[in-house]
Amino acid sequence: MSIRPFRDIKRKKTKKIKVGKINVGGGAPISVQSMTNTLTTNVEGTVKQINELTEAGADIVRVSCPDKDSSLSLKKIINQVNVPIVADIHFHYKRAIEAANSGADCLRINPGNIGSKEKIREILKAAKDNNCSIRVGINAGSLEKKLLEKYKEPCPEALVESALNNIKFLEDKDFFNFKISVKSSDVFLSTKAYRSLSEVCDYPLHLGITEAGSLTSGSIKSSIGIGILLMEGIGDTIRVSLSANPIEEIKIGYEILKSLNLRHKGVNIISCPSCARQGFPVIDTVKILEEKLSHLKEPITLSVIGCVVNGPGEASQTQIGLTGGGQGSHMMYLSGLPHHKVVTDEIIKEVVSLVEKKSKELRNN
Repeated sequence: MSIRPFRDIKRKKTKKIKVGKINVGGGAPISVQSMTNTLTTNVEGTVKQINELTEAGADIVRVSCPDKDSSLSLKKIINQVNVPIVADIHFHYKRAIEAANSGADCLRINPGNIGSKEKIREILKAAKDNNCSIRVGINAGSLEKKLLEKYKEPCPEALVESALNNIKFLEDKDFFNFKISVKSSDVFLSTKAYRSLSEVCDYPLHLGITEAGSLTSGSIKSSIGIGILLMEGIGDTIRVSLSANPIEEIKIGYEILKSLNLRHKGVNIISCPSCARQGFPVIDTVKILEEKLSHLKEPITLSVIGCVVNGPGEASQTQIGLTGGGQGSHMMYLSGLPHHKVVTDEIIKEVVSLVEKKSKELRNN
């Protein structure tokens, strides 16, 4: 038990599978995923975006394969990237077979869109032959017809029943290398479905609120839905779905994990909203610091507080802290203790220098 047990999250134990070089489930770190929005046949553009996502911290990247040319393009793409690739398959089972043969590390299939069990059986054979895992992606927007007839509308029970039916089918075919998602654009529906599924299955769960929306609204919906489940110990990999640059999905995903102490990457800035008491322009300072420190990968906590009301207390809990003072003179904290003063004009230079020095220390240890 940690010294602050109220922060502890007991993760549900799940089976471990591999998506390329990345472990998913079985206590492995919660991976962060995104998806390209380029035409897959544009190999150069897709490789460029995948590499940008990798640089931003993506552990796994999904690529859409809507046609034969796209699935066959995967071979050229995979040879130029260093991150596991998931082929996103809808409707035509042959795209999944082509993607597996082209080197995809995982196939994302939606059984409600694929059709007959015979087609899924052929997909499983291709996956086995190529050591390719599968994500069974159950979605409220594309449930099997018989389940919609039974339940009248998408509901948690329908999503879970679909998942369990597909789990049984895969297990009966001696295929166990898979993870599952039960997504909806509705936070209540999604969280209930994931909770219920988690109670009756121990396969890794891919969390997400599908079609969440724009950068602002989608980030909020995803943070609520994914965050609730993660706090309950549910979930092994996440994707924040946004109508925005995919890099934003990676940023938000890591912020969710950092806020729950589940995974740390880069600088975690704790800052106040600012008010008339601020000793320096907090909002502008935080914006500049975020940009200047965004390249760092080592986990570092930094507090930036405009005055002494909460500044010293927050600084005592972070590795580096800045608290606003009077007459343009402010206090820097190191390891929770007051260390030296800094004037307003030197704040950015001083804080960046201290954080980069700490980053180097962590990198070399």
